[in-house]
Amino acid sequence: MRWGRSPRWRPSAQRQRGHTVFGFRSHPRPRLVADRVYLRYPLLSDWRAWAELRDASRAFLTPWEPTWPPDALERNAFRRRLRRQYLEIEQDRGYPFFIFDLADNRLLGGVSLSNVRRGVTQAGTVGYWIGAEHACQGYMTEAVCAIVGFAFSGLKLHRVDAICIPDNRPSRRLLEHLGFEEEGRVRGALKINGAWRDHVSYAILRDDPASPVPRPRPVEAAAARQRV
Repeated sequence: MRWGRSPRWRPSAQRQRGHTVFGFRSHPRPRLVADRVYLRYPLLSDWRAWAELRDASRAFLTPWEPTWPPDALERNAFRRRLRRQYLEIEQDRGYPFFIFDLADNRLLGGVSLSNVRRGVTQAGTVGYWIGAEHACQGYMTEAVCAIVGFAFSGLKLHRVDAICIPDNRPSRRLLEHLGFEEEGRVRGALKINGAWRDHVSYAILRDDPASPVPRPRPVEAAAARQRV
């Protein structure tokens, strides 16, 4: 697969000097820019757009996700989610991004790099979701391409993995299109929509010769771990 134009990595021009967000010191936020979408960290001000998109896409998303708690879309639950995510950023354990349309700044979905492992592993796990009305238009392909480039060039990881339910053909096609290689089946990997489900495991390596990854402008690993 040809990756096309490499997404650009740059810190956002937005700054919150002299303030803190959820107890963490504020810094420029990393921003990933592709052809039609850009990625940035979620903010509390995104709650309404996020809740409306998730609610409108409930029937589309729930077959592939853990059971939503009763307060899943409430503002306080969103705030708690952000606190956990910002702590993961602070500790270099995870990097959550929302996906926006470059043309009109509409929220399209989300993509994250979680379970970041350092030491001799240097790996992370990519996960993603998209609103029903924006599916099958190539947005998620750009978003996953961008976050894989961020993982390899920004965070200097060696491996990015992903798992998906065997009958989720769109997700499997996306990963295979981007050069992820199928590695096998993981039995009862996650409890999805109330039932333990087997998953298919995929991965891509930074130096995979068959699937070159996009290369954003090199940044220092410390700079990539910007606090929000």
